[in-house]
Amino acid sequence: MTFDHTPHPAPTSADRLKEILADPGFGTHFTDHTSVIDWTSEGGWGSARVEPYGSISLDPAAAVLHYAQEIFEGMKAYRHADGGIYTFRPWENAKRLNRSAGRMALPELPEELFIESLEELVQTDKAWVPDGDGEALYLRPFMFASEAFLGVRSAREVSYRVIACPAGNYFGGELKPVRIWVSRDYIRAAPGGTGAAKTGGNYAGSLAAQQQAAAKGCDQVLFLDPLRENAIEELGGMNVFLVTADNKLITPALTGTILEGITRASVIQLATDRGMEVQERQITLEEWDAGITDGSITEAFACGTAAVITPIGELVDAERSIASAGTGEITLALREELLGIQTGAVEDRHGWMHRLA
Repeated sequence: MTFDHTPHPAPTSADRLKEILADPGFGTHFTDHTSVIDWTSEGGWGSARVEPYGSISLDPAAAVLHYAQEIFEGMKAYRHADGGIYTFRPWENAKRLNRSAGRMALPELPEELFIESLEELVQTDKAWVPDGDGEALYLRPFMFASEAFLGVRSAREVSYRVIACPAGNYFGGELKPVRIWVSRDYIRAAPGGTGAAKTGGNYAGSLAAQQQAAAKGCDQVLFLDPLRENAIEELGGMNVFLVTADNKLITPALTGTILEGITRASVIQLATDRGMEVQERQITLEEWDAGITDGSITEAFACGTAAVITPIGELVDAERSIASAGTGEITLALREELLGIQTGAVEDRHGWMHRLA
């Protein structure tokens, strides 16, 4: 499929772009263009194009506005020393997008077309990729039901798009342990639900708990599974890991209610490479609390595309406070290795990086 290109009539000036890249923040400044591919039940995927970034015109009856038939992905593009711009494991994002599409009754997008949509956008807006320490261009592919129809069925018209924004540190400033609020009032997902899909409704459902967390002076929220002894699940947008004194790495098993994070899978691989024993199993707050108390659990961290790896300093629960030691050696080593691979400073021995431009 060939992408048509329509240049932005008034692209961001060089001076303004320099100002943005000096302090990119996260999710506030967007590049000049967007990749778009349309789908209909009769014609399949078509009308691939790169066009100026701007508002989307939707009929008030568009299905996504009423039934939340929508999915998305998150990934980063890094500028390497060789001048190229690379992204991390995009084929895994393509696979996960299609798993989410299957769960949300949306059409699957051919993986090659997913990759091409990223390449076309980044090649067009490559000047927006920052080169500061730990900075990247955040890519947001997403798909939604655009058909104007109020009946409850799968949409027959769908739009797939990619937008991008320069990104600095997700939590802002230097790396520091975060405080996590344990949600007792809300759950993120249930068996048979949409927990394993990357769909906006999962995140909307987490916002009330996130508000509670913010009110308690916490950075994120941890969800529990009340059907399995209040086992820990994941944060609002990140997976959780614990490091033990006897060189084990423990993370909640994928039960269908947890998003299968690509950063999560990569951390597991890097830990295995280091000779660590990785356990994917049920973990309770009681085990976490007891492990911190007796020293058998030495570190805790969260991981995801935006934050990469972030140490967990304290869990704040209505019943207790569980404090970790801070930024541990294993957490920092895994973070540095993963970021090193992504930025080109460390050998990519698993072939995870893909050149976009």
